[in-house]
Amino acid sequence: MTCDQAVALSFVADLSRRNLTARLQADDPQLLEQADRVASDASCERRRAFEAGINVLAWNEPRFPAALLAIPDCPPALWYRGDLGAFAQPAVAVVGSRAATAVALETATGFGEQLAAAGVTVVSGLARGVDSAAHRGALRGGLTIAVLGSGVDVIYPREHRRLADSISEKGLLVSEYPPRTPPMAFHFPQRNRVISGLSRGIVVIEASEQSGSLITAACALEQGRDVMAVPGNVLSGRNRGGHALLRDGAAIVESAHDVCAQLGLAMACSAHADGRHAHAPTDSLLKLMEPGHPYDLEGLSSAAGLDGVRLLPRLLDLELRGLICRAGGGRFMRSA
Repeated sequence: MTCDQAVALSFVADLSRRNLTARLQADDPQLLEQADRVASDASCERRRAFEAGINVLAWNEPRFPAALLAIPDCPPALWYRGDLGAFAQPAVAVVGSRAATAVALETATGFGEQLAAAGVTVVSGLARGVDSAAHRGALRGGLTIAVLGSGVDVIYPREHRRLADSISEKGLLVSEYPPRTPPMAFHFPQRNRVISGLSRGIVVIEASEQSGSLITAACALEQGRDVMAVPGNVLSGRNRGGHALLRDGAAIVESAHDVCAQLGLAMACSAHADGRHAHAPTDSLLKLMEPGHPYDLEGLSSAAGLDGVRLLPRLLDLELRGLICRAGGGRFMRSA
C-alpha cells in the first residue's frame, strides 16, 4: 500500500475499523479498491489542505506514532496541525466530564501542567470541561495533543478555537478525519480509541455513569493501557462513573507523581528534572536487534518477551537517544 492510498482511505466515510491494522499491513484488496476509487478527490483535497497549513501522515510513514500501530483498528492516516515532536514523548490521556465542577477543572489543570512539566505529553479531546482544562494546564508546562472528532480545521466546540490555535503552536491537533469534516455524533466514540491508543494510560477526572470518558476507558482496557481515576465527592453523584472504574480495579491517583509511578514513568519524571536516565532495560533490547534489519512490533515483542505496552516506551527511549530509527510501516531498525 502506498502512502497516497493510505491517505485516500481517510476519505472513505463508511470505512470499517474492524481488524483495520492487520488489513492495512496485509494490503487487503478491498481496502486498495476503496482507496483507488477516491484517489483523485483525495489528492485534490490534500493539496488544498497543505495550502491551508494542514498536513497528513500515513500509517506506513516512519513518523507515524508506533503506539497506534499496536491497536487493532489503527487509523490509515492522521491529519494534523502543529509539531510532530509531540509524538516523541511518553503520553498520558486526561479525560472527564464536560459539565465539570470547579474542583474537577482545577484538578485537570493541575494534572495537565504537572505531567507536561515532567516531560509527558498530555492527550485529550478538546471538549468542554476536563478536556480543555487539561490542555490549558499542559500548555503552561510542555506539550499536549488534542484529538478531534472532526477535521482539524473544524473546531468543536467553536469557543475553543483560540485554545486549538494555541495547541497547534505548542503541540498538536490531530484527526483521522480529513479537513472540512463536520463533527458527527458517531465520530466521537471512534476518536476516543485514538486518544487512548496514543497514550500509555488514561486518567479519568470526574465522570458520570453516562460519561463519554467511560468509552475512552473501555478502549484503553481493550488496548492494554492502564486506567486510572481520581476519587471525588460521593454526595454529589457527579463522579459515579469514576468510582465505578475504581471498584472495577482502576488505580487511584491524586497527583501527576501517582500517574508516573503507576505507569513506570517515575524514573523518567525524575530524570526530566535532574537529567539522569536509567538505560539498562532499553540497552538489553538494543542487543536483540541486528544492524540493517527492520523489526516490526510483533517480532520485537516476541524476541524481548515484552507486551506492546512495555515495549513501546523502551523503543521510544532508544529512538530519542539516536540508537534506532523508524523504517516505515511501524518497523524499527538500529541506526547506522
